[in-house]
Amino acid sequence: MRFWDSSALVPLLVVQPVSPEVRRWWAEDRAMALWSLTAVEVVSALQRLRREHAVTERQALLAEGRLDELLRPCHVVVEIEAVKQRARRLLRTHALRAADALQLAAALQWAASGPAGRTLYTFDARLGLAARREGFAVLPDPAEQ
Repeated sequence: MRFWDSSALVPLLVVQPVSPEVRRWWAEDRAMALWSLTAVEVVSALQRLRREHAVTERQALLAEGRLDELLRPCHVVVEIEAVKQRARRLLRTHALRAADALQLAAALQWAASGPAGRTLYTFDARLGLAARREGFAVLPDPAEQ
């Protein structure tokens, strides 16, 4: 099981240049761990793509439907208070925005025994760097983004 940031989920739902790489990750291990608010972030990203005319309204709606199917079997981190406390520490430690701190805090909550040996997928370079510093294996490599 691997932790998926919203930036890594979007290319599973709509065609983007990195979609083939993301589909390979998903084929390797379809067990996903996610933050409870990831679906909201993904819908926000899909609607931004719609407003930018990168996808049609129909494509965005179909992607939302696929998102619901994709999320059904996932492990979802729902411990809000614990995640908030971790996120506050992460904001003091790393150059993160609030949503990214919450994503990383949820990943740390999921990896309760420690992030060593755990993978986090993200296309957000700042989040990836912070996750690597916290001990996660991060794909793609944040140094290459």
